[in-house]
Amino acid sequence: MAIAAAAAISNTLTPSTRNSLSSIAGFRSVSSLKLCSLKPNYRLLLSVSAAAVSMRTEISEKVSTASFLDKRESGVLHFVKYQGLGNDFILVDNRDSMEPRVTPEQAARLCHRNFGIGADGVIFVMPGTNGTDYTMRIFNSDGSEPEMCGNGVRCFARFVAELENLEGKQSFTVHTGAGLIVPEIQEDKKVKVDMGEPILKASDVPTTLAANQGDAVVKAELNVDGVAWNLTCVSMGNPHCITFGSKDNQDLQVDELNLAEIGPKFEHHAVFPARTNTEFVQVHSHSHLKMRVWERGAGATLACGTGACATVVAAVLEGRAGRNCTVDLPGGPLQIEWREEDNHVYMTGPAEVVFYGSVAL
Repeated sequence: MAIAAAAAISNTLTPSTRNSLSSIAGFRSVSSLKLCSLKPNYRLLLSVSAAAVSMRTEISEKVSTASFLDKRESGVLHFVKYQGLGNDFILVDNRDSMEPRVTPEQAARLCHRNFGIGADGVIFVMPGTNGTDYTMRIFNSDGSEPEMCGNGVRCFARFVAELENLEGKQSFTVHTGAGLIVPEIQEDKKVKVDMGEPILKASDVPTTLAANQGDAVVKAELNVDGVAWNLTCVSMGNPHCITFGSKDNQDLQVDELNLAEIGPKFEHHAVFPARTNTEFVQVHSHSHLKMRVWERGAGATLACGTGACATVVAAVLEGRAGRNCTVDLPGGPLQIEWREEDNHVYMTGPAEVVFYGSVAL
């Protein structure tokens, strides 16, 4: 797939933005960005602001996001790249169709960090289903389709607000493969998401591990590559196994783990028929956890929203933490609450624009 785009920024930058760019090492003039070649046949359309020096970009006031994304050129995909704690996604306005504008194979190429745009997944904003306001679908970086993504749904919410020109506190309903999700954009631009009830029944996670606490698998032993790990299985609409350590190492130091080596062995273990996301967790206190994740279909990522939710549920079930916790991930913290009143898990965290672009499919 040839990837190409035309850069069109020099005529849209304000004087203050031009001045800010002149201070960035490597950019002697705005015109030097006009054909910013990143790879052969690969160019990005960027809207750069004074915040560029901190790697945060915003669209110029002279360019309408809606008009940019409303373009419907044959063979060209207009997108916005978002990130939630470093978990990054290509967001596509797909409100006119229930058919994704790119195939899983194209999504995998777009997500490639050397030969594509680079992302953990491609997310589509689609028309609502069964009375919801919108439908969310996502293709992982390997082309597989998960049920849902916690960090992705926060990015989805901010993207919808941008598309619909919504300001201030807003909420809407989203149909996902994991069921109904309700994100709420806060006044500080963070997004609070009602992630629904955790699923604990072993066969519904799913896992073939024997239930040992009612229908649930809690602190069960699983041999992975010769090591007896203790783990709890939780689904947030997608499967997770959470471990706080092994039989011989109860004091897990997550920064010392080689995720690339151990992660795939959990993901593809025979006891997880739909594969699994795996969270390795270190307990700092009753309300403070540290987590690293190996995501099904994406590998090691900087953050996983559903994983953070599943981690707090597992920590409560194992008696390691309370129901309201800060979960530190490599990309930053999420606030997770598992409410006793309604049994729902609530996740609060940021989602921000990285850049705007066009790519030839």
